[in-house]
Amino acid sequence: MSKAMTITEFFKQFPDDDACLDHLFKVRYGKEPVCPKCGQIDTFHKLSKMPAYTCNCGHHIHPMVDTPFHRTRTPLQKWFFAMFMFTTTRNGVAAKEIQRQMGVTYKTAWRMARLIREYMGLVDGDAPIGGSSGGAGIVEIDEVGIGGKDKRGFEDKVSVLGMVERGGEVVSRVVKRRTVEEMFPIIAKYVRPGSRIVTDELPTYTHLHREGYWHAVVNHSAKEYARGSAHTNTIESFWAMVKRTIAGTHIWVSEKHLPKYLGEIEFRWNLRRSPELMFRVLLVSFQRP
Repeated sequence: MSKAMTITEFFKQFPDDDACLDHLFKVRYGKEPVCPKCGQIDTFHKLSKMPAYTCNCGHHIHPMVDTPFHRTRTPLQKWFFAMFMFTTTRNGVAAKEIQRQMGVTYKTAWRMARLIREYMGLVDGDAPIGGSSGGAGIVEIDEVGIGGKDKRGFEDKVSVLGMVERGGEVVSRVVKRRTVEEMFPIIAKYVRPGSRIVTDELPTYTHLHREGYWHAVVNHSAKEYARGSAHTNTIESFWAMVKRTIAGTHIWVSEKHLPKYLGEIEFRWNLRRSPELMFRVLLVSFQRP
């Protein structure tokens, strides 16, 4: 297994903004880009006064367009290092930490963190999980409340539905209510028909077999947590990561921004067995024009 990039290796590969821009250009347009105007191959060179490349014919390419760095005034190397930080920590990075490490304002740090989270969620994607074939893993489905109490002492938690395939990936979504009408369209979208599903005893899940799923239940209220292959330990592990990240790093997350944090945590969970790939995956996943 390859090792994760060290901070020394990071600054060796990306010593300045030009090195970061060159990487971005090659990832998005190839090592021998074809000019869309004149058709010449590998004739681009960097402009000295702007983060762009020009062909001999005068056609310009701006590698940062349609990326998280578009229209930024923050040096590109700081963006790359922020992504490096996001992928080398177990429980995420707070905007305050980015502010301290980068020497930027809190407003800039918060914006950087928000855009990087959105990018991580985009890269992770949400492919369907489970399936009826022999190689498909059991899908565990559970819901959890994220948050605490409001200023008046009333419960102020946001419900999140989680679906994870054992040995596979996880998908999570914020839901307004734990009802059939709210949850089943999400399950049907992300869990393949005929999948084997394990849940707790929430009455909402009793409809799963009617939708063509194989369904097993563990009764947590009766202190039953496993019965053979029927358990929800995997999704509980994901919830533990969610709670560590939010409570340990961010203290509190609003309902409005919670999906972005979930996307980041899903990315980290889905690559947890190959953490050395996290930063590399982000570096090569910029949208191609």
